[in-house]
Amino acid sequence: MTVFTCTNCEHRLTNDLREAQAAPPGDVLFDHRIADPAVAQGTYAINHDATRFILHPDDVPGTALHPDSGRSVGCCGLDGQDGPNLVCSRCGTDVATKQSDCWTDNLIALIAVTVVGSTEPA
Repeated sequence: MTVFTCTNCEHRLTNDLREAQAAPPGDVLFDHRIADPAVAQGTYAINHDATRFILHPDDVPGTALHPDSGRSVGCCGLDGQDGPNLVCSRCGTDVATKQSDCWTDNLIALIAVTVVGSTEPA
């Protein structure tokens, strides 16, 4: 199992996770429905250029919404288009972008340079 922590303060950001493949991006739908999560709960995937870890929206209990409300834009959820919108709940470091709007994928994208993944025995 893998746990991701903040590089700044070592605060645990995620639940125990196992690596998996992300679902391919869905079609953009403008019908005010939130897409199914890109990965199953309890798993993560590495994006194509290894700069982000893709997680289920419910697997980041150690994060909080960014204090800059300009980063929390969207009509049905968060669109993630205005910079990282999740911070470490302990130190406030930008650690991820959440997409959960009706026209985006449904995922958390941890920023690889701001987190450390530690492998634990299953």
